[in-house]
Amino acid sequence: MRPIWFIGGALSLILGIIGIPVPGLPTVPLLLLAAFCFARSSDRAHSWLVNHPKLGPPIADWQQNGAIRRPAKIAASVTIAASLLISILMGIPIKGLIAQAIVLCCVSVFIWTRPNA
Repeated sequence: MRPIWFIGGALSLILGIIGIPVPGLPTVPLLLLAAFCFARSSDRAHSWLVNHPKLGPPIADWQQNGAIRRPAKIAASVTIAASLLISILMGIPIKGLIAQAIVLCCVSVFIWTRPNA
């Protein structure tokens, strides 16, 4: 089972890193998933990830307090608004826009109701 957890962690980490410059790809949730998988497969990989100077702090914020840093909340909100705007400009049918707007509103409420780190 450990190799499967490790592969899941590695894939999540790769996608999380890709998500840093790519709007709409959620970096921190993928890093949290990577930490979860590495904790079940490799102490070394888990330790490296949670102690990484750039990738580790958001994981620690979430694990310790369920917190999200304010700049991350703002970046997520901008990305959410941009996603909806792009969908509108692409001419997505109204039912699709409504469904997307409901999901994005729920995500926004979740993000903004978490404590600030």
